[in-house]
Amino acid sequence: MIARAQDGLLLSSRLLLAAALLPTGIARALNVSGFALTLAGTGLPAPNAVATAAVIVQVFGPLALLLGVLPRLTGLALAAFAAAMAVLLHPFWHYAGPAAVAERTLFLADLGLAGGFLLYALTGPGAWSWQGWRAAPSRQPAKPAGKAAPRPGAPAKRAAGRAPVRAAA
Repeated sequence: MIARAQDGLLLSSRLLLAAALLPTGIARALNVSGFALTLAGTGLPAPNAVATAAVIVQVFGPLALLLGVLPRLTGLALAAFAAAMAVLLHPFWHYAGPAAVAERTLFLADLGLAGGFLLYALTGPGAWSWQGWRAAPSRQPAKPAGKAAPRPGAPAKRAAGRAPVRAAA
């Protein structure tokens, strides 16, 4: 019962984390050049290449997160992406007054997302995912404890103290 609740919470967490990035990723995918202009305004070199890579991470990362595919790689990549975007897009230290407060809030929200992605990389996706489905144990009956299965091709063991029975020809 507790395992099912934990798997449900992990699925809910994956859905919420993906919902934080996927809509923006789709919007940026529809206007990569506009996102590249935003990155160019920060002084970033090669903004077109960075914008394209960011769109790929921001679209395919949440999809992998939803499905539970490669959780460590996905979690670490999305955490790095969220932290990098926080620094690049929300430099609150350049602002003063209400603008600084708004940018700091967005900066900390992105860092909070990075923390959530790191927790996902650490805990994994749970049983209700692609990885959980692939790793599920088969439904074969358990073997009795203490008796090992014979190796394929190995001769059968004889009971101690009994002579082998030979067929008369």
